[in-house]
Amino acid sequence: MAQYNYKAVDASGKAKKGTIEAADREKAMDRLKIEGLSVTELKDAGESTGPQFALFKQKVKSRDLSVVCKQMVSILNAGVTVITALEMLSEQMDNKTLKAAIIEAKVHVEKGGSLADGFRLNPDVFPSIMVNMVAAGEASGSLETSFDRLSTHFEKDDALKGKIKGALTYPIMVMIVAILVIIVVMVAVIPNFVDMFAEMGAQLPLATRIMMAGSDLFLHKWYILIAIVAIVVVAAKMFKSSSFGELCLAKMAINAPIFKDLVIKSNAASFARTLSTLMGAGIPMLDAIEQVAKMMGNKIFRDGLMETKAQVAKGLPLSKPLRDMEVFPTMLVQMVKIGEETGNIEDMMNKVADLYDREVDLATESLTQAMEPLTMVVMAGIVGLIVAAVYGPIIGMYQGIDNM
Repeated sequence: MAQYNYKAVDASGKAKKGTIEAADREKAMDRLKIEGLSVTELKDAGESTGPQFALFKQKVKSRDLSVVCKQMVSILNAGVTVITALEMLSEQMDNKTLKAAIIEAKVHVEKGGSLADGFRLNPDVFPSIMVNMVAAGEASGSLETSFDRLSTHFEKDDALKGKIKGALTYPIMVMIVAILVIIVVMVAVIPNFVDMFAEMGAQLPLATRIMMAGSDLFLHKWYILIAIVAIVVVAAKMFKSSSFGELCLAKMAINAPIFKDLVIKSNAASFARTLSTLMGAGIPMLDAIEQVAKMMGNKIFRDGLMETKAQVAKGLPLSKPLRDMEVFPTMLVQMVKIGEETGNIEDMMNKVADLYDREVDLATESLTQAMEPLTMVVMAGIVGLIVAAVYGPIIGMYQGIDNM
């Protein structure tokens, strides 16, 4: 028997982790599934999960999965078997993490297992939507259609993430430059004025004293600075990983005046696109809602959708609990209601996703336009404080001499 460390999510969306003993990975996965857990990570207890190894592990992006799905469609349509298709993919795959996962899936299929279960062995590579869509495709004999839908889904998902990253790039770069300017001033500029200020013997302004203390910290007590940064980083990670911290960050995201519009509309687009994709593959609505909930990065949306699933299971229409969440746009809720009334919710969700993809474009443009002057004000404020701290005492000294 071997031991495996696992991370999983239960039916309520709560994160779980622990150690399980089983004959092999498949048995471990089966046991966890029986316990009602959706596994997100499963590793041999002997494997190192330290951050130093994670840093060198290639990430698998939505773009990579979109390419895999497109290639699977082409290869399978040519009449090639799944095993041969996986072998062909692994041979031309540059991403080592994805290549290893595809090879493991191929070995599983060769042993008589399903492709979906082969993908399920690496939940950190193949997301739940891909596993469930492939399972539905295998069951209905329409695997090519499932991969085609997945290709479109991952392509749209990659485009959405790209828009969000693009909107945040400029302010992040400006803040990095601001931090570098402060470091240069502390290390190279302030030390040149320390002796001069000491000879003046006058009471220095608070800003100047803070700058001098900061310079001394950078030059002579850098180890304290490193310790402070390390403590802050660890505390931030602990806070973010806690249920309370995750909830606080989720509330901040959907209530921050500048980011609110982008956060809500991007989550609306992601929800609609994923639900449409899953239901289009024949996955029941309750299962589809659960899978969508698990994929949502914002805890408020995730918890709200899990509650939505519970309400729909009791017989309520989907639009009712979505409206009660009070986070989704009114337009989305109304279009869901229309889809329910017409019996065509899948196509309606696809239209909603397209609508909010365009809305995300506008939201990212608005965010960029709002952040540009704000970041310039911050930069001007930093430069102004530095100038006041460095040259304020000097100007004060000359004014004192003139008044003598």
